[in-house]
Formats: sequence, C-alpha cells, structure tokens
Amino acid sequence: MPDWIISALDSGLASVCIYGPNIASPEQLTGLMRQLRAASPSALLTLDEEGGDVTRLHYLTGSDQPGNAVLGRLDDESVTTAAAAQIADELNALGFNLNLAPDADVNSTASNPVIGVRSFGAEAPLVAQHTAAWVRGLQRSGVAACAKHFPGHGDTATDSHLALPTIEVDRETLAERELAPFAAAIAAGVASIMTSHIMVPALDAENPATFSPGILHDLLRRDMGFSGAIVTDALDMAGASAVTGIEAAAVHALAAGADLLCLGSETSPERFEAIIDAIVVAVRVGKLPLARLQDAVRRTALLAADYPATGPTAAGRTPDRHSITGAFELSDAARRWLALPAEPALVQIDSEANMAVGGVPWGPAAVQATTRPADLSAQAKVALIGRNLEAGHSIFQVADSLRADGREVIVVECGWPRGGADIVTFGASRAVSAALVGLLAPG
Repeated sequence: MPDWIISALDSGLASVCIYGPNIASPEQLTGLMRQLRAASPSALLTLDEEGGDVTRLHYLTGSDQPGNAVLGRLDDESVTTAAAAQIADELNALGFNLNLAPDADVNSTASNPVIGVRSFGAEAPLVAQHTAAWVRGLQRSGVAACAKHFPGHGDTATDSHLALPTIEVDRETLAERELAPFAAAIAAGVASIMTSHIMVPALDAENPATFSPGILHDLLRRDMGFSGAIVTDALDMAGASAVTGIEAAAVHALAAGADLLCLGSETSPERFEAIIDAIVVAVRVGKLPLARLQDAVRRTALLAADYPATGPTAAGRTPDRHSITGAFELSDAARRWLALPAEPALVQIDSEANMAVGGVPWGPAAVQATTRPADLSAQAKVALIGRNLEAGHSIFQVADSLRADGREVIVVECGWPRGGADIVTFGASRAVSAALVGLLAPG
C-alpha cells in the first residue's frame, strides 16, 4: 500500500478502489486488503466486481461467474440472487464492503461498445427484475451494491471512456426503459448509485449526467426518492474530464450532487492533492457550498456504517455448466455442426476488450482449450471463436474460406449478438468459456 494512501486515510479519505492492475496474485491481494483495512477499519473498500466479463477479483484468470447477460437469459431470480451472494462472500472474506455493481443498463443498442453482456438484457422489465434480485443477493450478504450507470448507458454507440455519448430519446422513453431498472434497484434498497458520463438532452441539454443537478438532484433524489450515496463513474474518463481536467470535474460533480468521487486507476499523490486543493478553492470562492460537502460526508458515513466490513457468509450456488449452455443462442447450422462425429478444432481470434473489461483472460484460451491455426489442415470440423463480431468482421471471411476448402465451420460470438454468428454465448468469463468448451468438445 502506498504511503500517500495511508496519509490520505488518516486525513479522512472515505474510500479506496481496487483495479485489475493492482492485483498480482490472490496472496498479494489478501495482504493489500489487510493493510488497507488495518489503516482504516471504517473505510469503504471497493472494486468493480460485476461477475462475468468485468471482474477484478479474478482479473488474472477470468471470473467463475457467468455474468449478467447469461443470468438474464436464464431468467431465474433465485439464480441471480445466488450469484450476487457468492460474489459478496468473496468480497467479505477480503474486507471489501462496497461493490460497484450491478450494471443496471438496458442494452437496447446491440452495437453498444461498453455495456453489451454487462447488461441483463435488452428489455427494461427483465433488466429491472434481475437488477433488483442482484442487489438483494449482494446486500443481504453484507456488501453494499451500486447500480450503474445512471440514468442509463444502454442506448449508446460511443464508449464514455473515450468520448462523450449522447442519448437522444424523449422523457417517456427514458422513464419506461432507462430509468425502470434504477427504480427497481431503489425499491430493493440499493445503497448507492453510480452516475454516467453521458448527455441526455431530454433531461439536461447542457451538462453530462455526472455534472447535472437536474439529473442527480431533481430526478434521482427528488422524483425517484433515492436517499443513498451517489458515486461518480471514473473522472479520468474522457467523457468526464477531457475538456475541463479532473480537478474541475471533481468540483462540478460534487456541486451537482455526487457524494463519492471515483478518481480513476492512474491517480497519483500529486493529482489527488490537486483535486483536494481545487475543492477547497471552490468552497472559498463560493462555487461549491460547504453544506453540499457536509451532505456528501453524511451520506458516505451512513453508507460505511450500514455496511461494515464482515467475514464470509453462507453464499448460494451459481449456475453449473449445463445451465449456462442453456443461455446460449444456437443456429441450425451450429446444431448440425455439434452432431458431427469429427474431433473439433477450437480457434480463438484475438480481440480488444473495452477499458471496463481490461486484459482479463477470455474464451477457450482462458481454460487452455484452443487449437493453433497451424493444426487446421488436419481438421474437418472447426469453430472460429471471437467477440464483438460486427457484420463484416474478418472472422466471417476466414470461415467462408475454410468452408470452400471443405471444412465444416461455425463462428462463435463470446459477447452480445451483432454480426450473425452460429453460436452466441452472451459472455466470455471463465465460467462461460468452460461451458462453451464443454459444448463444442465434450469429454
């Protein structure tokens, strides 16, 4: 643990967030968490452990949870609740007491570059149902949940890590689609809600949601009745600070109604001090009311008091391999391919994940079950496996070329359906990947 983090905790820092690059091994993470918890028994120690593709606990190996899209397709609230409870059990054992999950976005745009399989689905009632079930499973096991990304990041074709997306819908659509899962989360008692760095002109034509009093105070607090802590998405994302800088973004977010500022994984002690200085100056010159800071302190303290660090609980069971494959989407061509007696070659095509996922192992490679392309000459049955396969992706050209050479070929999408793959798994976690390998190459 860096010395400056110890000093910051001593000075009142309320929370520390762990990212994938902070983890070198399970033993190292255990030691780090012990140091953090010893330095501040009451701090909110947090991370993004959504399960599925976005994992921090299992950043080095891939998650043993199927992820939201698979859970949504299984559509069993008890399974969703059990999955969240099992995540809470792992977090409790390490000393975490706030989890920046679940993703409550409705993935209504198939080409969404940052949500996709992080969502429970494309229909608001389904997403609302499972968001509430996930919140209950996590919080009943003693870890605070954080529904994200308010007021909804599903209907975007831009990644807010890289730019500022805009959702062009009317208020009625927002209420029926984007806001419905957050309303369900609030009804389920969700402890915190995370903002999104998106423009929603129907609500505020001038400010992104993270910096909008109209969205955070008037809509979320007043109209929807949320009284818990509001957490910003990472302020180092381009959608938040590319124009103004993180220091100004922090002040604007607090003034709009945010209580906890996520500063980002590259925060240095110098940047941290600069942000503190900017907040102090903003209070002195009247840009940030002191009462707003006091309100943020109160809500953050209540969150920490309501969810003190505890030990493991009795977690529920998560879906087994056969249950997970039941969530897959298979074409007739895939079913014919599976029935062929030939030994299959599983070829995984490299792809770049979005920044929320990071460098987590995925697909058959995560379970050491791929065949090198050099071995294909002897194979009559080939599965080409990728993710984020838009129509026109080169994997489809490779498949056509192999078919012309007499091979039996299918294309597998380890993500959200986009380009017409033969099998869609709705996720690429270790658990989903193991289920896929069991389906493609049983035994």
